Amino acid sequence: MDGKLFSVLILSFLLTVSVTFSVPLPYQTLVLTSLPEPQSQLSHQSDSESDTTLSLDLHHVDNLPPSAAFSSTPESLFKLRLRRDALRVRALSTLAAAVSQTNVSGRPADFSSSIVSGLAQGSGEYFTRIGIGTPPKYVYMVLDTGSDVVWVQCSPCRKCYSQSDPVFDPKASTSFSGVTCDSPVCRRLDSPGCNNRDKCLYQVSYGDGSFTVGEFSTETLTFRKTKVDNVAFGCGHDNEGLFVGAAGLLGLGRGKLSFPTQAGSRFGRKFSYCLVDRSASSKPSSMVFGESAVSRNAVFTPLLTNPKLDTFFYVGLKGVSVGGTRVPGIAASLFKLDPTGNGGVIVDSGTSVTRLTRPAYVALRDAFRIGASNLKRSSDFSLFDTCFDLSGKTEVKVPTVVLHLEGADVSLPASNYLIPVDSEGKFCFAFAGTMSGLSIIGNIQQQGFRVVFDLAGNRVGFAPRGCA
Repeated sequence: MDGKLFSVLILSFLLTVSVTFSVPLPYQTLVLTSLPEPQSQLSHQSDSESDTTLSLDLHHVDNLPPSAAFSSTPESLFKLRLRRDALRVRALSTLAAAVSQTNVSGRPADFSSSIVSGLAQGSGEYFTRIGIGTPPKYVYMVLDTGSDVVWVQCSPCRKCYSQSDPVFDPKASTSFSGVTCDSPVCRRLDSPGCNNRDKCLYQVSYGDGSFTVGEFSTETLTFRKTKVDNVAFGCGHDNEGLFVGAAGLLGLGRGKLSFPTQAGSRFGRKFSYCLVDRSASSKPSSMVFGESAVSRNAVFTPLLTNPKLDTFFYVGLKGVSVGGTRVPGIAASLFKLDPTGNGGVIVDSGTSVTRLTRPAYVALRDAFRIGASNLKRSSDFSLFDTCFDLSGKTEVKVPTVVLHLEGADVSLPASNYLIPVDSEGKFCFAFAGTMSGLSIIGNIQQQGFRVVFDLAGNRVGFAPRGCA
């Protein structure tokens, strides 16, 4: 054979091979699982801490004591989760809409309180155990990327809801310190109050009308063996309509009073979490603060800034692929964050089901239905309008789904978008549409990824298989 012809044939073969391997796989296997059962005992990972790194276990609300979860069925717990989710999304959307309609003074027109949180009543999904004060009194606290302020219920209570641990008594802590009205810490509140003893007051209002009010103070927080001193937090004496179980909240947002911002110099303004798929694993989810939070195999997308709202983690979503093909009806313009603070896409730990603006969702859903036409359709379930009867099967082939973020393609495992909703073999496509301008990447779609929040680098990362 002529040498030139042989070379051309070899080159042609190599090009064919390289193209074959670069084309995304249109289908992947979903191994069918059942709804997660609540765990009566919380498992724990081994400690791994230093002065600049902090590691925590995260526990889902269904596993927290005391909880009705232990006498509930997996189906009823899932329905409760979807109900919490609807409240959460409404609260986040209400907040985002309110700040885009600010009045002349720059305050949100519909909110008069000092701080407004995206957390709705009962919507805390992930909790951790934190020591408050000196000596530390350990309590469960919600971790929430949709809120900034750290707060706990404090005695004496004018009104406190039921929590699983004794209410924190600031008089029993040697490190508790009230904050005066003219202090820099107090002035970081959007609209601080002041009592007749010159002590700074805070109020956090929630999207459903719940609130917590009390003294703004500083205190030592203990995470396993690591102490973080002088954390500004709310000592809530009047806490109405809030979730049952947790003593308070650790705000993980981007604002100036969130825990990552306050502890930034110590932990490099970096943290990450990995949320375990509870239907497939009994080990706990985890959170890391510090340099160790940044996974080497993460793909990163820039953080975008909403000029009207500094709490949320906004990212740029350019499109979505189903079965290896870009969905034509999903354009970046559907997710644009405009100068008034409307629209945009946020990454949120407390929302379960990803919400996309209605036109984007309809295009995604229709593309998935076409790709999954070999699967037996079933009736709708709650907010899900694309469900399948997979009873009697152990695994199925489903179209791949890839989120195309600015500079990062995030390929979702099949279990992050086709999920069990009952014990009869019904599985549903775990996305939903929203009439609000705000789209939200929820925690079901984040499962199994180490999601990295690098505030110093102004970016968010996704590392697959990050819970090991």
